[in-house]
Amino acid sequence: MKKAIMAMLMLGLVIACQKVPLTGRKQLILIPNEQMLPLSFTNYKGVLDSSKVVNSGGQEDMIKRVGVRIQKAVESYMAANNLSDRLKGFQWEFHLIESPQVNAWCMPGGKVAFYTGILPYTQNEAGVATVMGHEVSHAIAEHGNERMSEELVASGLLQGGQLLLGSLSQNQRSQTNALLLQAVGAGLPVAYQVGRALPHSRSQESEADKLGLIFMAMAGYNPQEAVNFWSRMAKAGSGQKPPEFLSTHPSDERRIRDLQSQMSDAMKYYQKSKR
Repeated sequence: MKKAIMAMLMLGLVIACQKVPLTGRKQLILIPNEQMLPLSFTNYKGVLDSSKVVNSGGQEDMIKRVGVRIQKAVESYMAANNLSDRLKGFQWEFHLIESPQVNAWCMPGGKVAFYTGILPYTQNEAGVATVMGHEVSHAIAEHGNERMSEELVASGLLQGGQLLLGSLSQNQRSQTNALLLQAVGAGLPVAYQVGRALPHSRSQESEADKLGLIFMAMAGYNPQEAVNFWSRMAKAGSGQKPPEFLSTHPSDERRIRDLQSQMSDAMKYYQKSKR
């Protein structure tokens, strides 16, 4: 493990850091989008092909409707902040999967999946926008790439700071795919799990909350609904078997308090969207 950490530090000296939009936190991204996005798109298709995708009905329409509104808000925000290049190569998709899992996630490149199991917690379209904005924010901030980079270095799958897919064995490819799915919070059968789950750090969660509030507000959804949603999730997490979503997205009083402190800024975007 010490060698892996030293390798990461050495790579950090030669690979430029980038900053997360809005928060300005420096982060180390070791996998370029030229490699990450095709990997993401392939794995997203694999999830859809192996799942029961909902292709019609009011719930499916809502997921796509909210998704497109969040997408437009993201594109508008990034353009206004001269960050549109961060969206290069994105191929947005929004799908609803029939499953009791209480989960939702967004892969790099704008590939979103909602599970029907989370809809009783979102309760309404603004609740869906809360989750959609939050998950898309993880992709915009490249949190999945950040977590996956750390795990790839630790597992020895990065060579000279690059993910050389062509040189990986079949087992290593499977491990890499599994790491990506875990890094974005997608559930995996036990047989495919690679070690522990990859929880979002406190700083990553805070960033996704802050960006998510702005995106949902710009899309015309009342950001105050975010507090209601996370309060419901906090209550659900107090049971004997918390929802899967909370394993990587812990909900607590601090999160709700932080959301409330950010609300005045978010409401400005919301009021502007209503003009």
